[in-house]
Amino acid sequence: MNRRFTYLVLAALLLGVVVGFTLHKALPDPAMAAVAGYFSIVTDVFLRLIKMIIAPLIFATLVGGIGHMRDSTAIGRIGAKTLAWFLGASIVSLVVGLVLVQLFDPGAGLDLHVAGQSTSVVDTSALTLKDFVTHLVPTSIVDAMARNEILQIVVFSVLFGMALVALGERAAAVLVLIEQIAAIMLKVTGYVVACAPVAVFASTAATVTTQGAGILLAYAKFIGSFYASLVVLWVILMGAAALAIGLRSLDLVRAVREPTLLAFSTASSEAAYPLLLERLDGFGIPRRIVSFVLPLGYSFNLDGSMMYCTFAVLFIAQAYGIHISLGQQVTMLLVLLVTSKGIAGVPRASLVVIASTLAYFKLPEAGLLLILAVDHLLDMGRSATNVIGNSVAAVIVAKWEGATPVQGPTSPSEPVAAVL
Repeated sequence: MNRRFTYLVLAALLLGVVVGFTLHKALPDPAMAAVAGYFSIVTDVFLRLIKMIIAPLIFATLVGGIGHMRDSTAIGRIGAKTLAWFLGASIVSLVVGLVLVQLFDPGAGLDLHVAGQSTSVVDTSALTLKDFVTHLVPTSIVDAMARNEILQIVVFSVLFGMALVALGERAAAVLVLIEQIAAIMLKVTGYVVACAPVAVFASTAATVTTQGAGILLAYAKFIGSFYASLVVLWVILMGAAALAIGLRSLDLVRAVREPTLLAFSTASSEAAYPLLLERLDGFGIPRRIVSFVLPLGYSFNLDGSMMYCTFAVLFIAQAYGIHISLGQQVTMLLVLLVTSKGIAGVPRASLVVIASTLAYFKLPEAGLLLILAVDHLLDMGRSATNVIGNSVAAVIVAKWEGATPVQGPTSPSEPVAAVL
């Protein structure tokens, strides 16, 4: 079932490219947008289905995982280890982008000049410290779930789970109910994930229909160097996994290939969350750790997006022929390390961070328009890397907790297997 699902997604991806390219050549400009809009209906419905299950899935699995911890000390310990890894991985991701963009020098030769263009396509107002801190706490858990505010759901779920642990046997029936809800949501996940190949086809066809293949040639050096940098980051992350669990890191690659491919195809890390949760659980990482690390990771450990921030900012500086000193680069790294942690739930999050960084360092904000044309193509790689980064984070935290993933099947768990 595992391999069959991979082949279905790959076939859908290739078919989407072929259909999109054919339509791009055959249709006039107005018709392209209309046809792409029809394809986007399928993609939008799929992403809405994913968003529909994320809030109850996070709540049920996170509360269930915490409920099986023996005391609140374990919660604090796992939380501290998780955040420590996130900090280290974030620094590595930023440094990789910082170093490799200068090695590849993709912006060299563009020789752009500063113009009075506006970058009103993004809103940087969501990056204030006050808004971020107050935004952590929900005024209503129902409202937070309705808007899929992952951080707020995590805060409530942690408090709920800690209360569950404190009450012990008096809350045993509630814990059983929560576990039953989690099982039901995983079954629903299987139904939704079964639609993934269709969504992948529609998403790819829509993008290629409107943009064509020519855009790949125009930005070939930038796109190529960025993906080469992502490969370097993947090697580093998987190297960390190999140090933790040895040859089982190869099993990890097989276990998370479908969530990674799904995130790549849809350019959405969120789309892969339910399937990733199941794969890591099936891989042998204790549910209490997976359920704790993943929701936090989707807010604080977006390695692909982190690397992209330094890569894109320095690419824009290169395109305008602006030299960034070593001291400024170190400052930039620190600024991005802080600002990128406050963007969970912000639309086009990477672009928001990049825009604010350009303004902070007095770089041409019009440079943001350079990367907008290919942002979707780059977002595919960022999303896949985010999935890999959070998979490795779960493995590392499990290792630190003395709960090294047990040898077991890496095939899909029952809810998905039953559908596929």
